[in-house]
Amino acid sequence: MSATSSVTTKPSGAYDVVVVGAGFAGMYMLHRLRGQGMTARVYEQGSGVGGTWYWNRYPGARCDVESMQYSYSFSDELQQEWDWSERYAPQPEILKYANHVADRFDLRKDIQFDTRVESAEFDEATNLWSVTTSDGKTVTAKFVVLATGCLSNARMPDIKGLDRFKGKVYHTGHWPHEAVDFTGLRVGVIGTGSSGIQSVPVIAEQASRLTVFQRTANFSIPARNAPLTEAERKKFRDNYPEIRRFAREVAKNGIYTEMPDRGALDDGDNERRAKYEARWERGGLTFMSVYNNLALDKAANDTAANFVREKIAEIVKDPETAKLLQPNNHPIGSKRICIDTDYFATFNRPHVTLVDIRSNPIEEITETAVRVAGKDYEVDALVLATGFDAMTGSVAKIDIRGRGGQTLNQKWAAGPRTYLGLMSAGFPNLFIITGPGSPSVLSNMIVSIEQHVDWIADCLAYMRGRGLDTMEADRDAEDKWVDHVNEVANTTLYPQANSWYMGANVPGKPRIFMPYIGGVGPYRQICNDVAAKGYQGFVMERAEAPRKVAAS
Repeated sequence: MSATSSVTTKPSGAYDVVVVGAGFAGMYMLHRLRGQGMTARVYEQGSGVGGTWYWNRYPGARCDVESMQYSYSFSDELQQEWDWSERYAPQPEILKYANHVADRFDLRKDIQFDTRVESAEFDEATNLWSVTTSDGKTVTAKFVVLATGCLSNARMPDIKGLDRFKGKVYHTGHWPHEAVDFTGLRVGVIGTGSSGIQSVPVIAEQASRLTVFQRTANFSIPARNAPLTEAERKKFRDNYPEIRRFAREVAKNGIYTEMPDRGALDDGDNERRAKYEARWERGGLTFMSVYNNLALDKAANDTAANFVREKIAEIVKDPETAKLLQPNNHPIGSKRICIDTDYFATFNRPHVTLVDIRSNPIEEITETAVRVAGKDYEVDALVLATGFDAMTGSVAKIDIRGRGGQTLNQKWAAGPRTYLGLMSAGFPNLFIITGPGSPSVLSNMIVSIEQHVDWIADCLAYMRGRGLDTMEADRDAEDKWVDHVNEVANTTLYPQANSWYMGANVPGKPRIFMPYIGGVGPYRQICNDVAAKGYQGFVMERAEAPRKVAAS
């Protein structure tokens, strides 16, 4: 059956699958479903495809995974024909790529834009999901796939007086689609995570005065971004089979790079420093791959953290500002490490000021200023680089009701619970792409997205071929998986950081380590083994004669 074929015998408003979200996950899911002859409808709250890259248009926004790796691998023609212009693609280029994919595979006709999914309710009598959208319509589907993204629900900070500020307020996660010009303006940026670190140098080029309000200093490595040459593109293209295999099966984070064979303390001081210097000059996320124990051993981690702190002190001329910019409350890499272009050097500009809001939190925002420790910092515009309600936020916005009317938010009140990050017990035929309990944000997202989509598509084919009607996670298997995810996390330094991996950036959100840190390769093997054993750990039933087909 062709990739664009679809079955048309179902009544209007009834689909095999409803997919929520038209980012990279939703688009590939739609493509796979069509290839299997299944009817699908994708609902997207934005006006176009691209997901994270549709919303995140802030100045300096670009991917922290190299362009030639942050791309689909399912079509060799696609990866051979697309020309990435830079080592790290900027947001407009990634969005252009997403639109190219939508056009090349004729995906738009099955996507409804400007439409939020408000609720999804499972009917135990019919084994169908009723999905209600923001246009007031309800459709039914046998399966629902949540392709809502891990970093797509922007978190607005709760700061006294924000609503009375008279200037323009922008959130990096919901940036206007038209260009924003800060020329001659006094700008305040609140937040120094990845979006703050990327946007500050660009905004500083325009603003007459830039005040950066920092609660938590973050480790950041130079991107060393540069245009890609045709020779560099060709080298990648010629080696794509091995690069993709390595990313899927060998690399812990789904990124092709050299694998270290030793720990940080196995080298002497001079040799270790030389290796850090070489990675610093190369730039990018692979800095953390210099040694194999930086995420496991605090003493080893300290050698890398101290190196970066020293670099910050070398770059930033004012000692007090340099000290504030040096992270000292978490191991390097235990929060997603940032990559930047001249971030630290920006604080050498005379019109750029760093304000510490850890020791003195923002008291309030007035009509014209941000007040800290009794001092008013006058600003004409505010940029909120305050991040996302990560991993679960986009799912939590939907009223999802499974067996017995239980909502997913009720079940996840003490933290998300899934089996393999793919399904949650009590919610049959509801799949999550790169959900909590899977590598997701600890990996090259495209690698993890493709793995999940392929697994779900193969699973649906398996069910259809055997006349199976419902599938859900077995509760015991789910409990064991959640325990395993936390057990593996606790063998590392990651839980030592108050990061969004733990939900720590959202007041009141339960502290639980959400992504699976065991590695992309081992996780893929676990998923493949589960499928090979008849989807062990899942309960599958036939409609006419309910019975357990597979369970752990």
